[in-house]
Amino acid sequence: MSEKETKVTKQETLAALRNPGELYVIMSAATKLPFVKCDDETFDDEIFLYYQMDDAKDKARKLLEEKYVSAVAKLAQQQLLAFYTSLYTMGVNALNVNSGTDMEIKVQLSDLVTRNIPKDLPEGKQIVENPALHLTAAYFMQEMRKQAEPQMTEELKELQEELLAHYGKGTFLIPVEENGQIPILKQKDGTLYQPVFTDMLEFQKFTKGRPVRSAVVPGTKIAELLLEDVKGVVLNPLGVNVQLQVAQGKRE
Repeated sequence: MSEKETKVTKQETLAALRNPGELYVIMSAATKLPFVKCDDETFDDEIFLYYQMDDAKDKARKLLEEKYVSAVAKLAQQQLLAFYTSLYTMGVNALNVNSGTDMEIKVQLSDLVTRNIPKDLPEGKQIVENPALHLTAAYFMQEMRKQAEPQMTEELKELQEELLAHYGKGTFLIPVEENGQIPILKQKDGTLYQPVFTDMLEFQKFTKGRPVRSAVVPGTKIAELLLEDVKGVVLNPLGVNVQLQVAQGKRE
């Protein structure tokens, strides 16, 4: 295939992704997010999209053979732009379209949709996003949940170390109720965790339009906000749902 033909094919693919008629995405049961995979050759962090439901179901079955539980979700035309844009917040940079078929092609997310983030924001305003952390958390939970009885393999230990490193460098959104209280989530085993969020999209999943304001807190300061008997934080509880044990810090 010539360079020109390849370019045309990609342009046709990009046009089709903007107005696909039907489009399906493979979702991870472990994270409630699109299933992500690191390409062995390009090292792109990609998701899987299909024009046909049957092709998407075939991919889900193949993932199940590898112990990854997934589902097929249909994307409505009116939600495409928001969906593509949301991939930036979870660290995805590529789209694998029709993987495993004779129509397979990969395109860069930045070729499909670009983001215009203001360089100069008003005082007191900032965009909170942690794509590297979010992506690592997704990989961590996908690998953890594929095990019948989760154990810390060497791969999981490496992912956990990377996750904690990103966490320490990150800035997060903390929900604060109207009465000034910070919500606490009780786990099945009775332990208590405070929710923290990597970005506004994940924050809004949790608040669902309720009058809850967000406080912006660096990861290094979160320990100072932990309430009594709280064991740590839970990262994006309605998404990756990663629990991190954090010792309570001294309050200034």
